[in-house]
Amino acid sequence: MGEVGITVSEALDKLPGLRITDPRRISMEVHAHLRALIVSGVLEPGTELKQAELARVFAVSRAPLREAFRMLQEEGLVVGELNQRSRVAGFDPDELELLYAARIALDALGARLTAGRLTAAEAKAAATALREMDRANRASDMTSWSQAHHRFHRIVVARCGARVLRTVASYAEQSEPYVRAFQARHRDLFPDRHREHVAILDAVLDGDRNLAARLMAEHLAGTARRVLCDFTPDRPAGAVEEAVAYASAVVPLSGPTGHAGEVSTL
Repeated sequence: MGEVGITVSEALDKLPGLRITDPRRISMEVHAHLRALIVSGVLEPGTELKQAELARVFAVSRAPLREAFRMLQEEGLVVGELNQRSRVAGFDPDELELLYAARIALDALGARLTAGRLTAAEAKAAATALREMDRANRASDMTSWSQAHHRFHRIVVARCGARVLRTVASYAEQSEPYVRAFQARHRDLFPDRHREHVAILDAVLDGDRNLAARLMAEHLAGTARRVLCDFTPDRPAGAVEEAVAYASAVVPLSGPTGHAGEVSTL
């Protein structure tokens, strides 16, 4: 995931262009389009992002681009000065470790709070997402797999409250380049990863809060450990291991519970 020297025009050659569907939301649509290009790997780490070039390629003015860049920088997907040259963020082992430590803590908490509290419709949607992930993987359709994957993870942490869910979703999006790196190097592990997803859902449906949290923590840590090992083989992942230990601690099952369909507030 090192820096590259290709231009945006070269990266986007022959790909469908940006279509603005709502002129009142140009900044949001430019941001969503650029983010999708980055997390999907079309715009690789290190790709230089020139506002003049992007304005021409997307047929928009500089103003929405500046706002889109600001949002991408807040998400950690772009580095550089807002009004100067920027680049797609490259691989940063410190960032990866801390990002996944935060994900482990929040997603494991979400799985713990959600265990035993999914509605029948949510349980069906999670099972459907798993089937779509399996089908997309067999078809080597990583875009569809990623979409189903995000839906699955959102459902199994659904009871952690709207505010925390927004943070969880943001962290998941920031993790996407690392997930893609994992996929590119470890396609042979997809069956094992699929079984992990199935086990997480089973624990959530069974209401086993401790098991759901532990399985979620180990699942996310697996990605972080392997990507770190691929790019920095001798680097310890202390923050990831601390987060796993914290998330996997056994909590008495006599704590607060709720009825299916309720949303916990933290």
